[in-house]
Amino acid sequence: MTEPVSPYKGKTGLRRLLNAIGYTWDGLRAAFKHEDAFRQEVFLALLLIPLALYLGSTGVERALMIAAVLGVLMVELLNSAVEAAVDRISLEHHLLIKRAKDMGSAAVMIALVNAVVVWALVLVG
Repeated sequence: MTEPVSPYKGKTGLRRLLNAIGYTWDGLRAAFKHEDAFRQEVFLALLLIPLALYLGSTGVERALMIAAVLGVLMVELLNSAVEAAVDRISLEHHLLIKRAKDMGSAAVMIALVNAVVVWALVLVG
């Protein structure tokens, strides 16, 4: 017996890369359009990333500061994806749905705390 195969998994090479770029762009646009928190974090990133390049003394410091900011965006995107998938399944109040959404929110908060800690440690030295 063979395992089921997704019709979307057959692309390879340049076609796969171009599809991935398109999906990425679609995801970023959707998050920016529909997620207030993502928009706020993008605007913060547009401020903090150049600031990290200016304030970091070494390449490692700059990389850490920028990675912390990008980490927040990544976790926010994953949280938004979980919320969208869960909302697609059901909008009713359910303990498992609440748990999934609360865990996503907690992940975002940990990413934000991580960014603050990294920036503080780099800047205070």
